[in-house]
Amino acid sequence: MTGESLLLLLVVGLIAGWLASVVVGGIGRGLVGDIVVGIIGAFIGGWLFHRLAIGAPGGMLGSIVVAFVGAVVLLIVLRALTGARARPL
Repeated sequence: MTGESLLLLLVVGLIAGWLASVVVGGIGRGLVGDIVVGIIGAFIGGWLFHRLAIGAPGGMLGSIVVAFVGAVVLLIVLRALTGARARPL
């Protein structure tokens, strides 16, 4: 993995994780937490899009959309398992 690829992965993870955290939980989870949520979400989103035969948009925006969808699913599942409530803004 090149330096550019790693940087792109981190940026996509950060954006997707932060957006999902805001949508699902009210606020972000911190820099590292948002990156982790976004990266795991990218794997979940990629799997979901593939299983549902949904064509993902191309480019960086498409990567963010797929990672965002997966991150939202991840956070909803985690909330259901832990019984955590949304944090207020």
